[in-house]
Amino acid sequence: MPAIPAPFLPRARLFPIFGAALVGLMAAAPAAEAQAKTRAASADPALIALLRDGDLNALDAACVSAVRRSDGPLLRQLQQRLLTIHPAPQPLVVVLTNAHSLLSCQAPDGALQVLARVGPAPGAERTQWLVLQWRAAQAGLHHQLAADALERLAAGNLGQLALLELPAGQRQDGTPINCPALDLLAGHLESLGQRQRAAEVLVSSAQPGAATAARLAKAVALSGALPALEQDRILELALEQAASSGSWGLVAEILDQQLALAGSTPEQVARATERRLRLSSRIDDAYGEWMLQRRDPAALSRQGDLERQLRTPRAPGGHAAAAQSPDPQP
Repeated sequence: MPAIPAPFLPRARLFPIFGAALVGLMAAAPAAEAQAKTRAASADPALIALLRDGDLNALDAACVSAVRRSDGPLLRQLQQRLLTIHPAPQPLVVVLTNAHSLLSCQAPDGALQVLARVGPAPGAERTQWLVLQWRAAQAGLHHQLAADALERLAAGNLGQLALLELPAGQRQDGTPINCPALDLLAGHLESLGQRQRAAEVLVSSAQPGAATAARLAKAVALSGALPALEQDRILELALEQAASSGSWGLVAEILDQQLALAGSTPEQVARATERRLRLSSRIDDAYGEWMLQRRDPAALSRQGDLERQLRTPRAPGGHAAAAQSPDPQP
C-alpha cells in the first residue's frame, strides 16, 4: 500500500498542535482583558486624582464600590495605594483606619502588615487593635494568628470571651453575623488540630444557659482522652444548663451523646436510656423513642406503635411539628 502523502496525515496527529494553541489563546484572553482594564483605569483622570490625593475615607469608599463590581484591577491599585499612603510611624487611630480600609479592599494580609507597625499598651486602644488583628487573620485564614489575637484579648480570663461578640460573616443584606469570641477561638484551635486545647477553651464558659450546655457537650466530643467518669460529669453539667433554659431538644442531643460514649458503664447506659425515654414521651419525640426501643427485643409491641406514628406524621403523636410539654424533665 502506498504511503500517505504528508499533507494528508490523519487529523488526529494534528489535534495536539491545534489544542495547545487553543489553550494558549484561551488563557491569554482573560489576562489581556485584565491588562486592558488596568490601562483604562490608569488613564481615568478621576482615578488618578483619587490615588494621588484621596484620603483613607475616599479610598475605603472606592474599595467598597470595586468589591461590589468585582473590579479586580481597580482593587489591586487601591490596595497598593493603601499600603503606602501612611508610612510608619503613624498615630494608632491612623493605623487602625488604614487597616480597616485594607480589609474593605479584601487585603487581609496587607491589613496585618499595617497593624504590625504598632504595639499598643494594655487598654481600650489595644483591644481595638487586637480585634482588627483577629479580623484580618480570620479573613486570611491564618488560624494561629487569629487564635493568638483572641487569647491576648482574653488576658488570662477565657470565660469573658463568651461575652464578646465578633463579626464572623455577613448576611446577603450586608448585615454582620456575630459570634461569641470563645466559640471562634475554639474553632481556630480545632482547625489547627489542637482539639484538647479547644475543649479546654469551651469548658471555660461560665454563662448559664443553652450556649454553655452546647459548649460543654462539644468539649466532651473534642476531648476523646477524657476518662469516662469525667465525660459523664461534664455532660451532667451540660444537661443541667440545657434543662434550666428549657432547651429540651438540646437535652435530648446530650442524652444521646451520653448513650453513644464508648466508655459508658452499663449503669450509665441504663440511666441515660431511662431518662431519654422519659423525655421522648414528654416532648412527643416518637423517632427518638423508636431509636431506643428498637434495641430492646422485649419492646416489639411499642416499636410497632412508634413505626405507625412515624409513617403518619400528621396524626396525633406523629413526628410532625407538635406542641411541646411546657415543663418536661430529663
